[in-house]
Amino acid sequence: MRTPRHTVSARLRPIVTGLAVVIVSVMTAGTAFLVTWPGGGALAAGGGRAGQDTADAPAGDPRPAARATAGSLVPDRTLPSSSPVVGGPGVQVTLPHLLAIASKRVPERTLLKIAKLKHVQKVVVADGGAVHVSGSALRLLAVDPATFRSWTPKRVADHPEVWSALARGELVADAATIKRLGMVLGAEYQIDRGPRLRVAASASLGLPGVDGLVSQDLGRRLGFPSGVVVLVHGDPGKVSDTAVKRLLGKDAQVVRVGQAAVAPRATATPRQVLVGRPGSYLDLYQRAATVCPGLSWTVLAAIGQVESSHGRNNGPSSAGALGPMQFMPATWKAYGVDGDGDGEADIWSPYDAVPSAANYLCANGAGAGGDKLRKAVWFYNHSWDYVNKVLSLADAYARAYAS
Repeated sequence: MRTPRHTVSARLRPIVTGLAVVIVSVMTAGTAFLVTWPGGGALAAGGGRAGQDTADAPAGDPRPAARATAGSLVPDRTLPSSSPVVGGPGVQVTLPHLLAIASKRVPERTLLKIAKLKHVQKVVVADGGAVHVSGSALRLLAVDPATFRSWTPKRVADHPEVWSALARGELVADAATIKRLGMVLGAEYQIDRGPRLRVAASASLGLPGVDGLVSQDLGRRLGFPSGVVVLVHGDPGKVSDTAVKRLLGKDAQVVRVGQAAVAPRATATPRQVLVGRPGSYLDLYQRAATVCPGLSWTVLAAIGQVESSHGRNNGPSSAGALGPMQFMPATWKAYGVDGDGDGEADIWSPYDAVPSAANYLCANGAGAGGDKLRKAVWFYNHSWDYVNKVLSLADAYARAYAS
């Protein structure tokens, strides 16, 4: 029987590239979701980005058609009744508040120092790395189910099929990844320059940039670096990410997880959303700007170029920003809109992300222009160099497309 494969295509034409500088992120051996994995395995090599063009997204958008409901646990219903089960329901969970990626294996003495930090209660370490399916990267944690199970959300920890899948050497994909890559539960996918891997279950893991879980044994066979991922549990909002980063070294990346992330600002209601789906990025920027009267489409185009080169490099960034307009998940929760009226505000969809960027800018006064526009762009990325770059590009777009 032929196994479903992830395919890529595009319908929406990119913006004219005379001004657009194409920045292509190439995944090299051992590429991580936050930093470069040290000494990555041979199977982690290969071209491609975090996502690819798809049939219902513009060029460069990594989001294939949705086939699973985000945020839900969708176990594979084809599991045999004799599947091995690791543990059972009723697991006491301790969710992580920090996720860190080190540049090399974290020594035990460093883990002990992290565990002794103020407000830290528990620490666990895991392996991790990246593989590619049809050029699309999957950033995976390779874990020991017996120790990692209690670090997952309660409904995941209590679901035996998730842990049975890991015990069998199969993939448990994050629910958002299932949707983003259009994966089919129960299907096998060919790892680029590697073996076939069965997607046996889906679960909402709540870990920024993590596309799924495999067993520690499978991670070793895939050549993943050992002991480079650290999860920290403690008093929410009080565990010092700066202190953890200092102990792990300057090359480490540390992000807050779940309720420990920065709380979003109050939601701003957009004045309108798109009607239908535009046929090009140029049209998309122009129509999305109407969400914020007074905002020029050229500002959105400039941000789109700087953030993702118009959907060609959608992250996650080192800070955990996602999608063609590089929203932080907490900001998206507050300002993300359903731009195309499909019933969902999808951070990976340009049809939602671009009008959401207009919504966010407008909430910060961008429609007034002048200094308020500069300040609104500064809120998008807290750097005046960034503001100057965006507005310079916006001026260039205005000149290039002047009628």
